[in-house]
Amino acid sequence: MMATMAKKATGTTGSKAGKFVIGRAGFAKISAVEGIRLTAPMKKRADDARSKGLTAEEYRMTIIRSHRKA
Repeated sequence: MMATMAKKATGTTGSKAGKFVIGRAGFAKISAVEGIRLTAPMKKRADDARSKGLTAEEYRMTIIRSHRKA
């Protein structure tokens, strides 16, 4: 008689599933393919966010505020 073995699910599970983080250099290379370049104000905003230790949500709000019409 053959014993059946349960198949183990492959892939990633848990809270990290489907998430992928790239760094600034990698993002710049991918964006360059699309013709998108970081401007000086964009670089400054990113550097300021990093130096202030902003969370991702705080950084997104900073970007939104910079593009909001007065």
